[in-house]
Amino acid sequence: MNDPIGDMLTRIRNAHMRGKSTVKTPASKLRGWVLDVLANEGYIRGYEGATSDAGHPELDISLKYFDGEPVIKELKRVSKPGRRVYMACSDIPAVRQGLGISIVSTPQGVMSDAQARAANVGGEVLCTVF
Repeated sequence: MNDPIGDMLTRIRNAHMRGKSTVKTPASKLRGWVLDVLANEGYIRGYEGATSDAGHPELDISLKYFDGEPVIKELKRVSKPGRRVYMACSDIPAVRQGLGISIVSTPQGVMSDAQARAANVGGEVLCTVF
């Protein structure tokens, strides 16, 4: 797999389209950090570590719905393996006039765009969520 973050985002999008309450994805530290940001911002209920039948570590993500509609309307990968996107803190764009978030990988860890601006750090823009 060339793009593990893109794979996780696609699994979340597909599960939302099917109305699933949970989705599983292979575990990694970076995926966990991205899910931490999504949980802190209220886009997912949470996640927990699990083990697959083959013994591989997995993350079991609990998706969030409001009035039967998914909380996440749009989940888009920005920085891809073929084209990395790095931005200074002043250049990180507001998603939908501040209604959505960008998830940024900074030297101080993975955080939302608002946290990156507050900490005055830039980095790689992983994805946008609305």
